[in-house]
Parts: sequence; C-alpha cells; structure tokens
Amino acid sequence: MGTKMKQKKQPAPELNEQRIDDAVLALLYLNLYHCGVVWKGFDWDALNRLHEKGLISDPVRKAKSVGFSEEGEKRAREIFEQMFVVCKI
Repeated sequence: MGTKMKQKKQPAPELNEQRIDDAVLALLYLNLYHCGVVWKGFDWDALNRLHEKGLISDPVRKAKSVGFSEEGEKRAREIFEQMFVVCKI
C-alpha cells in the first residue's frame, strides 16, 4: 500500500465577479432560448448578485426557475450574443 501525499492547497485566485455574473446571465438566457425556462442551476452567489442588481427574480424560493426583469433579459441577450453567437459573413 502506498501512502497518500497531502497536496498543498493553492490560494484562491481573485475572481472578477462581474465577468462571472455576465457569464451566468448569458447562460441563463441560453436556457430561456432553448427551453423557454430560466433554470437556476448556477452558483448561488452569482444568482443572488444578479437579483440584487434587479436582473432576475429572487432565486431563494421553492421554484426551480427564475424570471428575467425587462432590463435583465435585454442585458442577458446582449451578453449572450457577444459571447456565443458566431457571426457569418
């Protein structure tokens, strides 16, 4: 039997929460685009920040989905198009 070596834990990198929020918002829009529903299966901190910004409904409830505010859906669509849509020339 071998011995397990403990791995040294790396310090957590500083994260750009705005970019994370933008990515989550765009992926929420992808769900809406494909499924017609905005499933809330993403990082809770990011969902809470999006709610605090007024972009989605409160994720802390029994429903498995959230809704976009008018501004949230507009912003989500813009970010989605910037990040994921391939422009054909």
